[in-house]
Amino acid sequence: MQPAAGSPVYRRAMLKLSGTALADESGFGVDPERVAALARQVVAARNVGVEVGVVVGAGNIWRGESAQARGMHRSTADYMGMLGTAINALALQQAIEALGVETRVMTAIEMREVAEPYIRRRAVRHLERGRIVIFGAGTGNPSFTTDTAGALRASEMDADILLKATRVNGVFDRDPEKHPDAVHFPKITYIEALNRRLQVMDATAFSLCMQNNMPIVVFELDGKAKNLVGVLRGESIGTRVEPG
Repeated sequence: MQPAAGSPVYRRAMLKLSGTALADESGFGVDPERVAALARQVVAARNVGVEVGVVVGAGNIWRGESAQARGMHRSTADYMGMLGTAINALALQQAIEALGVETRVMTAIEMREVAEPYIRRRAVRHLERGRIVIFGAGTGNPSFTTDTAGALRASEMDADILLKATRVNGVFDRDPEKHPDAVHFPKITYIEALNRRLQVMDATAFSLCMQNNMPIVVFELDGKAKNLVGVLRGESIGTRVEPG
């Protein structure tokens, strides 16, 4: 049976946000207005009847690659980045709860005074109860990106879709910010993406999605929840990456 018009086509979704989505125009720090706008979009997604999990990055606070280039050990740089994701998770939690929606932050590194430790079954239960769950501290291990954390949590939560929010509306054959004639792909298979060497996600995250047959939608956050809610309703927005 087809869903009613305006109804979501997914039961549970995992949203991957970059840290810079929370930043001001400079790309750094936590901008309360942008965080509030993100919170409204996440709540709108939840309000259409979808169980929503969120994995957030930390690029607005810490760039591990730059620290490594200046001689810092990779593990130290990555752990510092994980702490940055916890800061962003708490900021987003505060903004969502200001809208009257129950939220839980769960972190892969224990910091019990500010967040719950990540336990899969508990996270699932929070989602089932209508709470938005924000996953911080990546996977809890160095050398893995928050893209990988998003793919892993999507699989562990039995999500129907992994949503990757970016600055451009989908996957292109070239960087559309540098090449106005870049070709957009409305839909593509995992194998086609690999053969074309399209940078959908980092290799580990992409492999996890392939192994678990986890469809991915790459889309642009528009600031008004229209795109996010539209994706959840099955509208053709961004790029859908799926098994062949």
